Amino acid sequence: MIRNLILAALVAICVSSASAATVDGVTMPNARMVQGRQLVLNGMGERTYSFLRIRIYVAALYLEHRSHDAEAILRSPETKLLNVRFLRDVSAEDARKSWRTGFANNCQPPSCTVNPAEVEEFISRVPAVHQGDNSMLLFTARGAIVTFNGRPMGDINDPHFAYVLLRTFLGPAPASPDLKQALLGL
Repeated sequence: MIRNLILAALVAICVSSASAATVDGVTMPNARMVQGRQLVLNGMGERTYSFLRIRIYVAALYLEHRSHDAEAILRSPETKLLNVRFLRDVSAEDARKSWRTGFANNCQPPSCTVNPAEVEEFISRVPAVHQGDNSMLLFTARGAIVTFNGRPMGDINDPHFAYVLLRTFLGPAPASPDLKQALLGL
């Protein structure tokens, strides 16, 4: 219980700027204070699905220092925050399938490996989402903290697993190349 309260306090994010960016009706601040660090909006974009461009969510990537280089962002030990706001309902089954595909497409042996049990443990915690739900993935040098609607979903104490998690958005085969470009500020 105390650990969850500490996690919630660590992930508490204060808006530190009155200016903001808007994509598809979702507004995110241009800067945030996280764990005493000033993070700036690197990029923001929309995840769509299929040739019909069904709107799924808007994501914003915050970094300590802006960068257009995906690999540099992934390798950086600096604090990073990925904020995802859902635009539609997604079943737990579909959300989990999307994560599995993201891991499989962006972490392929021999250059990248991840423990399949850890992937399944993470995926087992992925809930169904509803329009307006908000997920935050806070990446640090020690791993990642994941929250859903302000509640801790768990912490990842493995920096490599956290790297692979962010790679599902910024890696060589993201679900949405357009979103990757937007998150990179391109």
